[in-house]
Amino acid sequence: MTPLVQGMVTILIGVVGCVGYFYASNFVLDRVICPARGPNAGRNINRANQIRPWLFLFPAIFALGLYLVYPVIGSLVRSMFDRSGTEFIGLGNYISLAGESGFRTALRNNFLWLFVVPAAATFFGLIAAQLTDRLSWGNIAKSLIFMPMAISFVGASLIWRFVYAPDFDIGMINAVRGLLGADRAVDVLQIPLWNNFFLMFIMVWIQTGFAMVILSAALRGIPEETVEAAIVDGANPFQVFFRIKVPQIMGTIVVVWTTITILVLKVFDIVYAMTGGNFGTHILPSYMMSYMFRDDGRATAVAFVIMLIVLPVMVWNIVQARREMR
Repeated sequence: MTPLVQGMVTILIGVVGCVGYFYASNFVLDRVICPARGPNAGRNINRANQIRPWLFLFPAIFALGLYLVYPVIGSLVRSMFDRSGTEFIGLGNYISLAGESGFRTALRNNFLWLFVVPAAATFFGLIAAQLTDRLSWGNIAKSLIFMPMAISFVGASLIWRFVYAPDFDIGMINAVRGLLGADRAVDVLQIPLWNNFFLMFIMVWIQTGFAMVILSAALRGIPEETVEAAIVDGANPFQVFFRIKVPQIMGTIVVVWTTITILVLKVFDIVYAMTGGNFGTHILPSYMMSYMFRDDGRATAVAFVIMLIVLPVMVWNIVQARREMR
């Protein structure tokens, strides 16, 4: 069976299965569990109307439980076993991780990414949104800024490997250094600590377009009356932007910030493609990958640490999004 036929059969089975499930479940509910006849017909109808929404929610709840809740619980249990998966060691993996310098470096780098990338991407996106809205060719500028979003993280990493190449003829940074009189090329990805910022810049380059699009829509939604009133009162362009416009879209800024933060906490491709975690550039996902095929218990413990870090940010993002919808 060809992949095309397999895909069509899968879609057909899924559609027919969903229709069949909803028809059968409603039939059983209305005819067997809560029949709309007899002396209790009114009570049964009310009871059926209370149960019916759960029939529609059950497939989604079942899928979430199977593909989300079960793996989380399974990962927590697996992280409490040794490398072979046969001996229960409790929090042993977590304690040993806390004592490893490599884990502490990865955790430090993760927090560096967490503070730098969302702030920089949101700031540059906000500035780009404000400036491009004032240009006659702003749509073209927005398209160019948004274009990196269409590139995969690995593809973007390959592009920036040429920019960072330790060669005067290929690497842009070393080419500029050569024009300034440098006589030796330098590999910026091997400079301790600073190499992390060079990797972060790739993520900022990708996510600035996303922030720009969302914040541009928010800026256009600001009432013109508030801006005109500020101008009449003598506010200069910087005051109008930072004291009038930014406070009115602060909710959107926070949502953009937290969305990028969640993405940053899960990033793996850039580090793996650029340095493989060498030269002190490991972050938690790449550090987890280094244990994946030789110590499953410790790798699962790192994955659970990542989940614990991501969870509060996700909850905060959901709360802010609900506030924006009100």
